[in-house]
Amino acid sequence: MLSEDYGNEIVIEVENVPSGVQSHPSSNRICHEKALVNSSFSMVSSLSDIDVTDSQVFSKRNDRKGNRLLRFSPSLNESISQTLHSPECMGVDTPCSSHETIQGQKLIASLIPMTSRDRIKAIRNQPRTMEEKRNLRKIVDKEKSKQSHRTVKPNCCVQCLHCISRAYQRSKSSLSELLNTISLWQKTLKVIGGKFGTSVLSYFNFLRWLLKFNIFSFVVNFSFIVIPQLTVAEKNTLQFTGLELLTGAGYFRDTVMYYGFYTNSTIQHGSSGASYNMQLAYIFTVGVCLVICFFSLLFSMAKYFRNNFINPHIYSRGIAKLIFCWDFTVTNEKAVKLKQKNLSTEIRENLSEILQENAKLTFHQQLSRFSAHMAAWTVSAGVAIACCVAVFYLAEYNSEFLKTHKNPGAVLLLPFVVSCINLVVPRFYSMFRLVERYEMPRHEVYILLIRNIFLKISIIGILCYYWLNIVALSGEECWETLIGQEIYRLLLMDFVFSLADSFLGEFLRRIIGMRFITSLGLQEFDIARNVLELIYAQTLVWIGIFFCPLLPFIQMITLFIMFYAKNISLMMNFQPPSKAWRASQMMTFFILLLFFPSFTGVLCTLAITIWRLKPSVDCGPFRGLPFFIYSIYSWIDTLSKRPGYLWVVWIYKNLIGSVHFFFILTLIVLIITYLYWQITEGRKIMIRLLHEQIINEGKDKMFLIDKLIKLQDTEKRVNSSSLVLERSEVEQQGPLHLGELDAAPGLRFRQSIQEDNPRA
Repeated sequence: MLSEDYGNEIVIEVENVPSGVQSHPSSNRICHEKALVNSSFSMVSSLSDIDVTDSQVFSKRNDRKGNRLLRFSPSLNESISQTLHSPECMGVDTPCSSHETIQGQKLIASLIPMTSRDRIKAIRNQPRTMEEKRNLRKIVDKEKSKQSHRTVKPNCCVQCLHCISRAYQRSKSSLSELLNTISLWQKTLKVIGGKFGTSVLSYFNFLRWLLKFNIFSFVVNFSFIVIPQLTVAEKNTLQFTGLELLTGAGYFRDTVMYYGFYTNSTIQHGSSGASYNMQLAYIFTVGVCLVICFFSLLFSMAKYFRNNFINPHIYSRGIAKLIFCWDFTVTNEKAVKLKQKNLSTEIRENLSEILQENAKLTFHQQLSRFSAHMAAWTVSAGVAIACCVAVFYLAEYNSEFLKTHKNPGAVLLLPFVVSCINLVVPRFYSMFRLVERYEMPRHEVYILLIRNIFLKISIIGILCYYWLNIVALSGEECWETLIGQEIYRLLLMDFVFSLADSFLGEFLRRIIGMRFITSLGLQEFDIARNVLELIYAQTLVWIGIFFCPLLPFIQMITLFIMFYAKNISLMMNFQPPSKAWRASQMMTFFILLLFFPSFTGVLCTLAITIWRLKPSVDCGPFRGLPFFIYSIYSWIDTLSKRPGYLWVVWIYKNLIGSVHFFFILTLIVLIITYLYWQITEGRKIMIRLLHEQIINEGKDKMFLIDKLIKLQDTEKRVNSSSLVLERSEVEQQGPLHLGELDAAPGLRFRQSIQEDNPRA
């Protein structure tokens, strides 16, 4: 309730205007100085969205003339008069409507009794610029704070909770604005989406998502593993030649890049300083990093699954959003053109998908397509098996080859062959589209992704078998560092081949298609092949994070360079997809492939390494232990002797070290997945039924409109015939009764309608 301070109130008189009379600006209208408000409040949206209880905000009374008097609180009028001044009301030529003044003050007064969340939502829905919305929010907050001083003060706990809530909301909004400001490549992604559609945009979104992933992994490893080791590291005496950038050996061998450089002792500076167990720090940091990656993948899959599969607007294809919604706060000419291009691309994608879904094939066409698919799958599976066998025998031969060849560049043989396979075979798979001819481009991308992931994950599996069963058991001096160097070379060679393909292969293909063989034209961006390159590289990073803690930093640099390389190549060498299609569900599928089989395979590999392999005797933080996991066992035994840490021992024995706990956890995840799936299917059915109901309602309305039109036509014909008869009677009777009969047709027309159709 506002204060009833009659001495400081402002009274606004509003003349009663009869209903149906439209007021127009005239020169007689006077703008009073005490009723001035900002012009930003003159454009007020319909107040039907905000329930205003006039009895709570205004005090109404009627004077002798029948005029309505509206009284506002002094603080509200003061805030309006100090902050808002309408320039339209200053001159005589520009009229100022008192109705607009009242609407502006009503809007402010209606926002005061709302909760903070409802107030923010109501201000956000106003058709104003951001500056006007900020001013409106400041005025409402100022008036709210003044009213709170006049009311009874709550207790200390309520005030503290209210202050904490407001501070949290402000910090949250500030943080969101900051994140939007520093968001990577926001403008570039909008340009890519507007020109090439959401299908190509999904690749760059996935690349940016992986970059954030690796930044987090690097920060964790550098903080808890690298920095403590640097405090006690000895000076490197090896000479840097430059070849180490390709081979990863030589100078880098005695640095914090590899496992073998880290100490197994407890780090302590001074006799009274805190001790830092390097064994526990190493294994817990890698373990926590992988666990956080695991839950991040699950959370990301659930979020994209909810947004792209469960939300109803996806099944309605968002046509209303695309056609009838426009962001009027966009005023920059370039931004408006980019927004128009994005909307046109999305409309084409939606319409193209509708047409492709409605396309039907004959039995002969379906049989020929099925035969082509079976032949393509047979050939692709045979090629993948042959490549895996070749990599396996090459890996076995590589150990003997390195013993006989002492050249430092000889270690690049295996990474070179593997990178060649990863470059050539996916392009061979892409040629199957000429035979299979998928109607839905999404299905073609899915099939290529499955074939490529089968090839690349199989090659990584062969290499892991080679590392864990040949290199680890070969009796080498520090086999963990050797595996880290192998993974570094594979990752770097894959990056070099990707850059060469972007700047040379795709550029040559553009020259051939534009100058020599013009029938080919510009090529389209191969989403499946490029996405699988990212998944392949990220899988190597996760495997090598135990043997090379700085591998996420290297992957972070390569992803940053790859974004600009792919963006330049995309703008120069590619054309938009010939078949526009909506790729809103692609990110979910990409993350699913990254989770399974990529991340699950990494977990299996590292579990075998930690639980089954013996560490090197002369290097690394786990030297001298029978297995890597024994560092955890000894730590638990130490804690079990301390009464204050028995809860940690209980958690380890009953949760982390229990098979039943992981079985129950897996069962819960499966149940939640099944529930999500059922919710999706239920919403699909409900949306389909609602669509059918809308169609039936439309048919009923059209039927009623046709009946009404026919009824009006019959009434017009009857009325026209009666008018002809009346005119003839008037001509016979004379001009005396002409005025009376001219006013009668409308009445007779209504009477005839009521007699023929009483319901109307």
